Amino acid sequence: MISFKQLPLEAKAAVVAGLVFFSMMLSRSYLAEQFELRTRRWLLRLQMALFANALMLIGSLHVWRSTVTTFSRSSAASSFYFIPWKIAVFMFLALAHSSFFTLLFLVAEEPYFFSLAAYTCLGAYIILIFFLFTLGSVEQAYKFLAGRGTKAGTGNKNSRTAMKPVLAVMLTVVLTIVGLLNASRPPTVNSVEVPVHKLPSSMNNLKVVLLSDIHLGPTVGKTKLAMIVRMVKALKPDITVIVGDLTDSEAEVIRPAVEPLGELNSPLGTYFVTGNHEYYTSDVSNWFELLKSFNIRPLHNENVKIVSPKSTDDWFCLAGVDDIEADVLRYSGHGMDLKKALRDCSSEHAIVLLAHQPVAAKWALQERPDINLILSGHTHGGQIFPLHAGAYFLNPFFVGLYKVGQNTFVYVSPGTMYFGIPMRLGSRAEITEIILRSP
Repeated sequence: MISFKQLPLEAKAAVVAGLVFFSMMLSRSYLAEQFELRTRRWLLRLQMALFANALMLIGSLHVWRSTVTTFSRSSAASSFYFIPWKIAVFMFLALAHSSFFTLLFLVAEEPYFFSLAAYTCLGAYIILIFFLFTLGSVEQAYKFLAGRGTKAGTGNKNSRTAMKPVLAVMLTVVLTIVGLLNASRPPTVNSVEVPVHKLPSSMNNLKVVLLSDIHLGPTVGKTKLAMIVRMVKALKPDITVIVGDLTDSEAEVIRPAVEPLGELNSPLGTYFVTGNHEYYTSDVSNWFELLKSFNIRPLHNENVKIVSPKSTDDWFCLAGVDDIEADVLRYSGHGMDLKKALRDCSSEHAIVLLAHQPVAAKWALQERPDINLILSGHTHGGQIFPLHAGAYFLNPFFVGLYKVGQNTFVYVSPGTMYFGIPMRLGSRAEITEIILRSP
């Protein structure tokens, strides 16, 4: 039987990741009630950081072997630039690994430079891993198709081996710069008209501004949020809704960064539902209180009647559900409860539902097909290449407007900012202006 010491480094990292994952499940299921809230919060975040780092270690070993070990066997190892290159690769990997720990130690009103650098390296790390894997697969496919009949010289073989990491690094650098520049731009304003069945004619052209996935935390602070608020106010919405993942940090830690939200003054109200990241903070109750102090109403499995300014007899039901991650985390007093959220919302009036995850939107429509419009986020539109494929296949609705059935629409925001990595590749941050049309 093979002992742990005899396992390859990649296998050891996988075993460690499995143990950390098991500890996460154990603490969520059986040990949660035995710890105080603050202790649970730190334990969960520490476990998540360790789990991510254990998985990343597998990729980091591959990166090191491809970009350093490969050259150490060639004449390049004697070059003056080889030692600085080894140091640069090591620092790059160290920064990428440290990014997850900034959530524990480096969150303030404005992002620290270290956090921005660490998460930039994380984004570049993801891109580099993709290209190393892709180019390696292409190389293996070529060898398979070409056969072994013709053996290339040693010099040609070494040059081809060196070409792969060089090309991968060059592509990574270019795309990282493009991604940083794209994410640094203000969110685009996307105007979408949605016909809403049974919406009163007096509420025709009602304007709803949709925000999602702002992710206040290590790389998004007060300046970015203030910019978003200014853009929202310029649109003069009747209603503003925030459909989750507003934050990655505790309310007390990042309170100064949240102050711009107090300037939102939509005449028919500003509303909020939780996303999965709110539950990762383990601080939802304090967030609810903080948002209420800014006149933002959390819809905690509940609904409100949005009454027409022109006639008190005309209204529609605006409902919100807790994020489904609350059930996974066994977060006390929280969890998606559609029946409670839609209490007194009959099909005689239009129903608009706020649900952070597209999966929750799908479940809601299976239970209540009379919902007319669901507003979601969560997917980030993939945020950065090559994560689009995963976001696309893991969600029933990816990004944009979908028509479901005869009278139902789902709109999924690509996110108003970004999570951690200050990059956008193949996606664009968005503030959505939704114009409700009566039939």
